[in-house]
Amino acid sequence: MGWDDISNSFCPVARALALVGDRWTMSILMELVRGEHRFDGLQAQTGMSSHLLSTRLKRMEHDGLIERRAYSEHPPRYEYHSTKKGRELDPLLMMLRTWGRKWEGDCPDGQPATTLRDKATGAVVDDLSQLSGRAGDFTFDLLEATPGPMFAAERAGRKAAFAARPEKPPAPEPVPASPPKRRAKAAPMAAVAVKPAAKPAPAKKVAVTASKPAHRTRRAT
Repeated sequence: MGWDDISNSFCPVARALALVGDRWTMSILMELVRGEHRFDGLQAQTGMSSHLLSTRLKRMEHDGLIERRAYSEHPPRYEYHSTKKGRELDPLLMMLRTWGRKWEGDCPDGQPATTLRDKATGAVVDDLSQLSGRAGDFTFDLLEATPGPMFAAERAGRKAAFAARPEKPPAPEPVPASPPKRRAKAAPMAAVAVKPAAKPAPAKKVAVTASKPAHRTRRAT
């Protein structure tokens, strides 16, 4: 079963997974939360190829998770921002962060990759339950994020490595979103009558007659 089949299911979980059920979509949404809104920045931090990133941004725009905002006309360049639909996935990203810290741990120095503080109270927030009465309307706009030293160095290293790549033409910006093409089911092949191969004609028999040896005539002596 492919993603197109899942997206047509009556199950809402299946349809949601068809939109956000792969790592690249969630990684892009997390980078938008961190303030990476331009193509090069997203590519540097996710490690995606330009083709894969372009295709995924186009698909996310079509699905209503992100929107483009032009920041340059010549050449045309865009920033990418989460829509209301996309921002409503912020609680899921926050829960993944909490789950990841619990089961995968923090940085080797014992510090979280990013420290989150409630903008209203200044308190450190590690779980949605700490946002008394506001967890239902949670977005990362409620929090102030401060990267730890190890995570900040990791991101700076990715950015430097991306900038040091061999010179290449600028990555193409995705064209305006259009509905993804569905794979058409192949029509059944019509039966083709195959004629049996003609039997080769029997070889003609050639009568072979043995020649009698010539009799030598004795000369009189």
